[in-house]
Amino acid sequence: MDARTFSTDGSVSEVLWDTVIVGGGATGLSAGVVLARAQFATLVVDGGAPRNGRADHMHGYLTRDGMRPSEFVLSGQAELTRYGGTLVRASVTGARRASDGTFELCVDGDRVVRARSVLVATGSADELPDIPGLAERWASEVHHCPHCHGYEVRGRTIAVIGSAMGAVSSHLAALMRRYSSHVTFCVNGIEVSVAERQRLTAYGVRLIDVGVTRVVTSADAAGDHAVTIELDNGAAVRCAAIFVAPRPVPHDAILAALGAARDPVSGLVAVDSGGATSCAGVWAAGNVVNPRAQVIAAAGAGSTAAVSMTGWLLDRELSAAVSAGLLDVRGVN
Repeated sequence: MDARTFSTDGSVSEVLWDTVIVGGGATGLSAGVVLARAQFATLVVDGGAPRNGRADHMHGYLTRDGMRPSEFVLSGQAELTRYGGTLVRASVTGARRASDGTFELCVDGDRVVRARSVLVATGSADELPDIPGLAERWASEVHHCPHCHGYEVRGRTIAVIGSAMGAVSSHLAALMRRYSSHVTFCVNGIEVSVAERQRLTAYGVRLIDVGVTRVVTSADAAGDHAVTIELDNGAAVRCAAIFVAPRPVPHDAILAALGAARDPVSGLVAVDSGGATSCAGVWAAGNVVNPRAQVIAAAGAGSTAAVSMTGWLLDRELSAAVSAGLLDVRGVN
């Protein structure tokens, strides 16, 4: 089917799309561009709440280092529509497989869009420890990824707060030591083995075994702003930046509704090397199945899934052509 662009009104419900991509971040837009360029009718449905939406800059993406996430998304949207893809600002609230094998997705509760295939690129959310003041400073003074934000605070005073992701918290404390000689690990009640304590201490990380009660921002005598971690013993830790390992919560309700199987170890929806799930015609890529993927990895996963989808869609078109007796074999050697 030729790629076509439709308006964002009810017309999106009047066509059987070759593919509907749920999620318009790096993953979904990268996939959409590949599919639209391959001349498949492609619809991207995006709710407009990206995981990195509060970040001022993104890093680790070759040639795009330091770019604002919002600018990156706008650029990707322009590419998608330039190649004939369609973007709808909406939320998918339900999904099911129709009796004819296609998919029906409920959009904003009152519209249904139909598709031959589906890519779920809905990402994940970051569940932070329930510490007053922490969430308010997320993506400003509080970060989670050293590869994304460590370089910007190199050489400064850094604190790591322990979270429900215990092993990741310890690893994060050690990794931040690569960026600064002044790293404090506020254990905050998580279990850290004797051996791990020895490793961290020997590496130059200071450990504090006191619970965290609050995070506040204050100015020192010179007027420079710093973030302060208040502890339940009345003491405080002042630093330039805080790092914490949030618990990733994948937005995978659509995949669950469609019956996609999960990995028994990770609990995440399982996908093959091309992003295909156990549900025929359904793919998933990016943070929804790999919460640790940075923007560049998520974009690559979207592109990989799209290539896999083009092969799957093409195979079904060829089979349908044979069944209908429409395959023109003239000129074939």
